[in-house]
Amino acid sequence: MKHPDFQSEIRELNLAYLMLAQKMLRSDRETALFRLGIGAAFADCIENMSAARLVRMADSPMLIPCFRFDDEQLARLMAGEGRDEAASTLHAAIIAAGRAAEEAA
Repeated sequence: MKHPDFQSEIRELNLAYLMLAQKMLRSDRETALFRLGIGAAFADCIENMSAARLVRMADSPMLIPCFRFDDEQLARLMAGEGRDEAASTLHAAIIAAGRAAEEAA
């Protein structure tokens, strides 16, 4: 049985992520740091990369973006599960923000 390697899909996702991250960082750095869940040093690296370097980095066989949490409850809230979809999304944002603050400390 042949196993797919998903390399082209990973490359596409990596490139889209890196391009979006660079655009976000150049537009509003502080918000981007929070939303991307990355540190200042990595942000500097991405922000200053040329397009050719972004493409080279995206070609990595590893997925560059990663989930910042592995909490099932948070994932369900972000998906809108709960009594009120809007409240679930807000609750998820509060939990995620609290976790980001804990990690930074």
